[in-house]
Amino acid sequence: MTKPILMAFCALAAATTFARAQGERQRDPAKTEVWKPVPVTVATPKDAAPSDAVVLFDGTDLSAWEAEQGGNARWTVADGAFTVVPGSKGIRTKKRFCDIQLHIEWRSPAKTQGFDGQNRGNSGIFLQELYELQVLDSYGNPTYSNGQAASIYKQAIPLVNASRAPGEWQEYDVIWKAPRFSEGGGLASPARITVLHNGVLVQDGTIVSGKTEYIGAPSYSPHGCAPIYLQDHDSKVSFRNVWVREL
Repeated sequence: MTKPILMAFCALAAATTFARAQGERQRDPAKTEVWKPVPVTVATPKDAAPSDAVVLFDGTDLSAWEAEQGGNARWTVADGAFTVVPGSKGIRTKKRFCDIQLHIEWRSPAKTQGFDGQNRGNSGIFLQELYELQVLDSYGNPTYSNGQAASIYKQAIPLVNASRAPGEWQEYDVIWKAPRFSEGGGLASPARITVLHNGVLVQDGTIVSGKTEYIGAPSYSPHGCAPIYLQDHDSKVSFRNVWVREL
């Protein structure tokens, strides 16, 4: 073998060896392993709030809540739940929230005779006191679709009706992303909400058009973090197992 051919052969062999080594390194699973940051551990005991949650009702008292106009919340507490006292007005959390994961269980009255539409098991969960996730007995109870259970009231119809029968406990699991406002007060990004009703996806990253209005179109005004508000709509709706995780 002549010297030029030998040199070329050696160069080719070296290149092949280098390419093989590079290929081996690229196939090394450690190349795509990320070890830091390490996620914080959150304990998730069965039938209890996660360890990093803010418990808003533990079945005993309404110490985390206050009346709509200040002072002690006047709704009743019994058997591990609390219930609307019609005519007493709503209640709100003492703590203010922005982005949250919310778990809340609710139950409409079992007795439905003489009640239908919006008069049957009506309440509401207002995120930041302004944006209503509807609570309503929507089990075989026709009403306008953007006002039924799990609607964003007068704005967004739920994907399906996952309601249980009146008198049965129901669950909402909510991811709430608060709206953002510019320094000048303009809307930088609208609120978004994801809701599972009894484990079924009913709002999927829904854009909220503004604060809840009974009459007229929704709109935004700048604000900061605010309480969660539960509505008194003249129906003895009950709640239990209420907790939030701040996101």
